[in-house]
Amino acid sequence: MPFGAMPGWLVTAATVVLALPFGWGLGLLAAYLIAGKNFGQLPAGTVPLGIIAAVVFSLWSSIKLATRFMVMLVGSAAFILFAWLVS
Repeated sequence: MPFGAMPGWLVTAATVVLALPFGWGLGLLAAYLIAGKNFGQLPAGTVPLGIIAAVVFSLWSSIKLATRFMVMLVGSAAFILFAWLVS
């Protein structure tokens, strides 16, 4: 079992939950990189794509569960910290 006594399905569920803020930040970053500061309504298209990509990554079985969890945890924390700093 990964993470000691925690079952794998629980860690996978936590990874999918962490995919939501990670995907949101990924979508906003994509909109910013595509259009710059005045990205207008572009996040309406890029945020759902970012969330879908993050959920697919979090469920990708060929990557180790611990790696998927840590990428989502660190990425979500980084996006949340960045959003807090710029607000």
